[in-house]
Amino acid sequence: MGSELRARLGLRIAADYALSIGIDSIEQRCRHLANELRAALATVPGVLLYDLGERPASIVSFTVRGTVAREVKCNLAGQNINVSVSPPTSTPLDASSRGLPDIVRASPHYYNTIDEVHNLASAVKGIAASS
Repeated sequence: MGSELRARLGLRIAADYALSIGIDSIEQRCRHLANELRAALATVPGVLLYDLGERPASIVSFTVRGTVAREVKCNLAGQNINVSVSPPTSTPLDASSRGLPDIVRASPHYYNTIDEVHNLASAVKGIAASS
């Protein structure tokens, strides 16, 4: 079987699975987890959140004062927590108007647990405490 065919079959299976759960249910779950993470991070001294709007997306953008975003990512990776780093070039208009640095982006998804969200917040708290 060719790689293109495997990719199409995989996409079909993923789409069928998402539809069986329900797109609205997936969105609600992702927003709930992201909101839980934002609320937990908002209590951590030295953590700055960058998400805007009345209904922020399910991506949580933040920095830890005194620690560059790539160091935060590496520290979290060492704890088996996956996040990404977005440089200002990824959102040039927003980043330049707000003077954004590289930021850490956490993207909780429907398959994540509340415990995982709290573990991420706790790990960030540890990073912030050592900064």
